Amino acid sequence: MNAYQQKWIEVLTAAGLKDWKIEPVGEDIHIEMPHVTDLKLIRDNLPQTLAAISLDISLPKERLKFHFHNGYENFEYVLNPGDADLNQG
Repeated sequence: MNAYQQKWIEVLTAAGLKDWKIEPVGEDIHIEMPHVTDLKLIRDNLPQTLAAISLDISLPKERLKFHFHNGYENFEYVLNPGDADLNQG
């Protein structure tokens, strides 16, 4: 696990998100949320939420993929995407 990934896990865990399981998976972060969590609401607000949270992180930015899952649906979000992420097609 890299330092940037570890810091994000610490910050997200400290947010006290009830019943959210946050753990590293390789170089990514897997977030398991309660079944009743509205993934569309999470997805729609994620960029602004992560931007606000990132103010507490002073480490150099690195590519980091978040995997969100609520037991029924899932989605991925890449923070600080690299060229390979931007040129998929």
